[in-house]
Amino acid sequence: MRIIRFLCLTFCLLTTLPASAQEAGGTISAINTDQQDAAIGQRIREILVELGNYEDVQVIVSEGVVTLEGTATSAVEAAELDALAGRVEGVVAVKNEVTETADIARRLNPAFTRFQERLSQVVTVLPVAAIAAGVAAIIIWIGMMIARARQPWERLAPNAFIADLYRQIVRIVFVLGALVIALDILNATALLSTILGAAGLIGLALGFAVRDTVENFIASVMLSIRQPFRPNDTVEINGDQGKVIRLTSRATILLSFDGNHIRIPNATVFKSRIINYSQNTERRFMFSMLIDRNADLGQAREIVEVTVQELPFVLADPSASVWIDTFETSGVSLVVTGWIDQHATSIVLAKGEAIRQVKRALMDADVGMIDSAQVVVMAHQGKPATDVAPIQETDEVSEVAPETDTQLDRIIAAERDDDAAEDLLREDSLKE
Repeated sequence: MRIIRFLCLTFCLLTTLPASAQEAGGTISAINTDQQDAAIGQRIREILVELGNYEDVQVIVSEGVVTLEGTATSAVEAAELDALAGRVEGVVAVKNEVTETADIARRLNPAFTRFQERLSQVVTVLPVAAIAAGVAAIIIWIGMMIARARQPWERLAPNAFIADLYRQIVRIVFVLGALVIALDILNATALLSTILGAAGLIGLALGFAVRDTVENFIASVMLSIRQPFRPNDTVEINGDQGKVIRLTSRATILLSFDGNHIRIPNATVFKSRIINYSQNTERRFMFSMLIDRNADLGQAREIVEVTVQELPFVLADPSASVWIDTFETSGVSLVVTGWIDQHATSIVLAKGEAIRQVKRALMDADVGMIDSAQVVVMAHQGKPATDVAPIQETDEVSEVAPETDTQLDRIIAAERDDDAAEDLLREDSLKE
């Protein structure tokens, strides 16, 4: 019986021992998990206190899952809590239930704090900034004084426009130099690349926007350096004829023979075909006439050529020339040319006087001149028309004034005197 009792007691002890050991192990594991959650929560709270922006946030940790509750000053700060809590060791998951606060004062506090910090930085940097500004101002002042001087810019430049361009370049160089030195004193030279990059982009955009203006400016520079005409020259530009008044930084101004102003953009002038009638001293006049087909053409041509050549204002070299051009229905066409010194003789008056003298010479030689118009004579029973007395041509050669367009010349001279500073044309400049 004793042996049976001992065996039963041993069996009971062996049966209850594993259950007791299991309960003890579970208790120890639960204690360890609670301690780990508490450590995680404590670590997160310390981080939030250190940041200082999450005083209203509560941290709850259970089984490694972190629950954040409360309010933050902004939605951005609330969203940043996910990454912040997730980096703590032992965190399994994060439940972010933090919302943006409705307290206006609390939301403005960070802004006031940032403002105070920046104001403190400004006060700290202010003495150095004052020194940098003073140095920059001195450099810019020196540049302005150099650019304002008349020499050497007017001696180096072909005209006043290029001289002003040199002055602008000097000003820009000194301003950029002052900016670089000021930023170097402030230890902010890295900002210069940003400024230059932004200026480059802005310049590129403006270049596309004002492409025509830039093209016109460059054409003005080229025309002022290599001048294709002089003041008072008679020119034809892009189909417009007139006398040159002035060349400005924007346009070339002509005075037409009718007294009208013609403003042609310099970009158009630079790209157009330019005819300068005043470039050479000699200039040729030309006119055509119809004579009777039954006349002696050789004799008529010789009479006209000799008549034109003997005019006192016609040059001997190149000499006058006459040739038979076409055989028309009503007669034969002769082309007559003669050369004059256009600086001493008017081209239009010389041509008119030559026509008059040729007509008189042909009439004296009984060479008939034909009108290209068809004349129709109507028969009638009335009183016959009275004969018209023929016009008597004088043998004297009319005086051809050396200055034909005196009125235009006076207008041009007056306008150039009124605004001479705007003129880029100079007598001592290179001429194409």
